[in-house]
Amino acid sequence: MGSIILRAGDSGPAVREVAERLVRLGLLEIDLAQGVSNEYEQFDAQMADAVRVFQQSRGLTVDGIVGPQTFRRLEEARWELGDRVLVFIPRNMVHGDDVVNLQRRLIGLGFSLDRVDGIYGPQTENAVREFQKNVGLGIDGICGPDVFKSLSRLNRTVVGGSQEYLRELIRWDPSHSSRSVETCTILLDPSDSDVELQGGSNLTQANVCWDIASRLEGRLAASGAMVVVTRSQNSLLGDERTRALIANQQNVDLVLSLNMDSHPEPMANGLATYYFGHKYSRSATGMRLAGIIQDEIITKTSLTDAHTHAKTWDILRLPKMPSIRTMIGYSSNSQDAIFLGDPDSRDLIADCLSSAITRIMAPKIG
Repeated sequence: MGSIILRAGDSGPAVREVAERLVRLGLLEIDLAQGVSNEYEQFDAQMADAVRVFQQSRGLTVDGIVGPQTFRRLEEARWELGDRVLVFIPRNMVHGDDVVNLQRRLIGLGFSLDRVDGIYGPQTENAVREFQKNVGLGIDGICGPDVFKSLSRLNRTVVGGSQEYLRELIRWDPSHSSRSVETCTILLDPSDSDVELQGGSNLTQANVCWDIASRLEGRLAASGAMVVVTRSQNSLLGDERTRALIANQQNVDLVLSLNMDSHPEPMANGLATYYFGHKYSRSATGMRLAGIIQDEIITKTSLTDAHTHAKTWDILRLPKMPSIRTMIGYSSNSQDAIFLGDPDSRDLIADCLSSAITRIMAPKIG
C-alpha cells in the first residue's frame, strides 16, 4: 500500500481491502449475501468508525484515517498463531498478531523476552530456541508445526504476568546497573513538521523542536552523554520506521522524540508524553521516564498537564531500547504558541528534559 492514505469519501480496491480486514476482525458488519467488494465501494462513516475502534484497540492515533501505520496493523491483525511458520529474517522481520500470541505464551512459560511487540526478532528467536531445547525439539529457532503442537500441549489457564516489565525495571534500576548519563548514548528525534505556530511568529513545529533538541544536546553532552540527533537543522526525516532504524543501528540506550501537536479545536492545549504499551505489555522505563518528564515540565512551566499515555506508534514500538515521545504543546493554541515562541521557555523545557533523563539514571540513596 506504500504511503497511500484513505479517508471517508474515498473509493476503490484499497478501500475494499481495508473493509475485508475490518470484517474479519468483527469490526464492520456487512450483508454477507452482497459481499465485501460489492458493499464497500466507498469509505463511509460506518467504516471510519470501525477504523477508529481498531486504532483505539491498537494504541494508534484515533482519527478514522487509514495511513501506512494503520494499514500495516490491519495486515498484522489477520494472523493467528499457527497460520504460518515464523522465522527470524534480519532485514525483513515478521510482524503480526500471531507473534504477539507466541511472545505472550513464551513469557507465560518463563522464557526471557523484553516486551510483547509482535515482531519476530532475535530475542523471540532465542526464546523459541530455549523452548525447543526444553521440550526436546530440534533447535533451529523456527516456530513451525512442532512448536505449535508443543505449545498447545502446554496450554495453561493462567499465564505469567508482566515478567518482561519487571526485567526492564531491574535492568534500568541504577542500584543494579552501571548505566548513567555519563555512559549512555541518547537519540534525540526533533520533529520536522512545517506546521506554523499560531500568532504570526513565523516559527514552525520543526523550528521549536530543533531548538529544544539543540539546547538539550548541549546539556547532555556537558554531562558526558553521547548524543545522536536524527536530523540536521534544516533537513527532513523519513517516516517513523526510518527513525527507529537509526536508533537500532546506533544501538543507543534511550530514544527521545520531540514533537508538537495541532488540532482543529483551538482550545486543545498542553503537554503529553507517550511510551510503548498496550494491553499485553508496556515499557517499564518508558512509563517511568514519561511520568518524570511530565512532572518536571508541568511543575516548572505554564503548560497544561495532558498526562502520559501508552501507544504503539512505530517510533515507540520498533526501537529495541526504551523510547519516549513528548508532545510539547499545541501549535494551534495561541497560549501554547506564545509560550513556545519565547526562547527562554524553550531553554527551560530543555533543562526540564535534561533533569528528567538524569533523574531516571541517578543512583538511589537509602
